[in-house]
Amino acid sequence: MILPVVKLGTLALRTICKPIANRLKKEAGLHPRFRQFIINIAQANHRFTTTVQRHIYGHATNVAIRPLDEEKAVQAAADLIGELFVFTVAAAAVTFEVQRSSRSEARKEEMRIRELQEMKQKDEEIARKLNFLNRNWKSWNNLSKNEGLLAFSTSGMAMC
Repeated sequence: MILPVVKLGTLALRTICKPIANRLKKEAGLHPRFRQFIINIAQANHRFTTTVQRHIYGHATNVAIRPLDEEKAVQAAADLIGELFVFTVAAAAVTFEVQRSSRSEARKEEMRIRELQEMKQKDEEIARKLNFLNRNWKSWNNLSKNEGLLAFSTSGMAMC
């Protein structure tokens, strides 16, 4: 019963995080200090991706990279923040699901181990009872041989 509720909650969380990410993107460029911070992030990201692309395509990497204009930098950083938010929520949901699943598997394994231990205990108890019965049977057999009961019973059967 709880599994569908957890799955539904995870889906709802992912669905809700998209508008939140859009709101973050919208509000990101309004605060002056935060705006400057995200512009710096966007410029650093632009330099990194441009350098990687140049390296991949075999172009010169020591060439100066033109910075983005302010509005493009704000938009790029806002998009990055929105995507990071969505990714973080998705990663948290997956992590939660994996942990829940591993706890469930651990409980199942613990139950299997407990059942196996119970079966071993029952097996040992049956072995002890069998050993006890075997010893009693041997002692009764020896007693009957010593007292001649076996010979009497076999001779009595021969007469019948």
